Amino acid sequence: MTDNALTIALSKGRIFEETLPLLAAAGIVPTESPEESRKLIIGTNHDNIRLVIVRASDVPTYVQYGAADFGIGGKDVLIEHGGDGLYQPLDLQIAKCRMMVAVRKGFDYKSVSHPGSRLRIATKYPNIAAEHFSAKGVHVDIIKLYGSMELAPLVGLSDAIVDLVSTGGTLRANNLEAVEHIVDISSRLVVNKAALKTKHTLLEPIIQAFSGAVNGGK
Repeated sequence: MTDNALTIALSKGRIFEETLPLLAAAGIVPTESPEESRKLIIGTNHDNIRLVIVRASDVPTYVQYGAADFGIGGKDVLIEHGGDGLYQPLDLQIAKCRMMVAVRKGFDYKSVSHPGSRLRIATKYPNIAAEHFSAKGVHVDIIKLYGSMELAPLVGLSDAIVDLVSTGGTLRANNLEAVEHIVDISSRLVVNKAALKTKHTLLEPIIQAFSGAVNGGK
């Protein structure tokens, strides 16, 4: 793409759906839905603006290295990534949930999570989990998983999990309960720092439109 073109990194699912009104506020409309198309690069109603569809966890990497000029990623992913090379001008207040510690019902979490104790924690957020328990003085063995997190405490793989919780329905369905809040999560606008300088005249109106849509919705 040239200096007068923009590439936006987005992931499928909830974040994409909740991003559509923000894109519309900036006058950007995708030519097709990523849920219905197998294309990984999707055009828009602007010849110089395109979307690249990536895994949610990869959004900050694409933006950091300039493969995308900006993108939308969850705070969870950004904390894990570290935020290097990224400018985060705006909390979009979408895809809200909470990062929580959860255990199987009946497990006495309070008595085993005191300073100096050791726990096995299953999570796909090892940095967030390690930092949380380090601050509590609890030693942890982190078990990295990529899915079916709720299964780990049920089969004895871990004492607890650290995961995103929205309604809590999945936890309840698997006889688990959230016992500790770590951080509130929402999606953020992330911009490549170099693109912010070289493509400022293209990016700034979009950032302002997003900001107006977010603040106007409060």
